[in-house]
Amino acid sequence: MTTSEIIYTFDLTHLDWAELKAVLLADDFDNGRTLEQYKTSFENSFAACIAYDGEKIIGNARVLSDGVCNAYIVDVWTHSAYRRRGIASQMMKLCLEKLRGQHVYLFTDDRADFYRTLGFNEQETGMGMVVGKWLVNE
Repeated sequence: MTTSEIIYTFDLTHLDWAELKAVLLADDFDNGRTLEQYKTSFENSFAACIAYDGEKIIGNARVLSDGVCNAYIVDVWTHSAYRRRGIASQMMKLCLEKLRGQHVYLFTDDRADFYRTLGFNEQETGMGMVVGKWLVNE
């Protein structure tokens, strides 16, 4: 799957987890997960799309899904230097292709205008909570 020089993959086999953590931190998109927590989060996802420019990680998007009727898209990120080139749109398109027939909910606090162009609508319902302490899974 390619768009010009950008490569999109769902294969995490060769993902450099330390590079992912470092690039997210440098681009102010790190939410405090440890390297091991990033690895676990991505590997336990229904799908995780990674965008590369050559060997450089420049984007990601993850899907949590039961594979039947409910899915959630989280961690949509494009490196600041690569924004507004269609990379996030392509990652979202590739993720959504895996979710036919499912209600897809998007977790975001940013860029509602962008997600509307992809067909998402803001919803008034929903609630959330953190069980215990954020990122402490023991």
